[in-house]
Amino acid sequence: MGDDDPMSEPDDIRDLFAAWDAALRTGDADEVVALYADDAVLLPTFSDRVRTTDDGRRDYFVHFLERRPRASLEEAHARVYGDLAILSGIYAFAFGTGPDREARARFTFVYRRVDGRWWIVEHHSSAMPEGAT
Repeated sequence: MGDDDPMSEPDDIRDLFAAWDAALRTGDADEVVALYADDAVLLPTFSDRVRTTDDGRRDYFVHFLERRPRASLEEAHARVYGDLAILSGIYAFAFGTGPDREARARFTFVYRRVDGRWWIVEHHSSAMPEGAT
């Protein structure tokens, strides 16, 4: 990683996931929403509504964070293409409340670097199909 190109290696992109999980752990939806670009698209795990505005993303995360989630990567593939980066794979959620205490999902984050900062511009997450091999 060169001095003029911060956060350009796959491991650095994985660090963006750690920042997202840290925002989840605050329990503050605004902290999570602040990681998304204004025009980001969120296809969330536990909702059938596509979220394309800050208000929509905030609405989703307010309810999601009530379950006190903690996310961990089970499998992750990071690729960097200049000012775009992709992190995809499988993550697991552990919940502090609710009837289901764990969930696994497939995910894709697409990040775009603007003025040296990485923003989530696309986030797709879908629960793992039951009984899939």
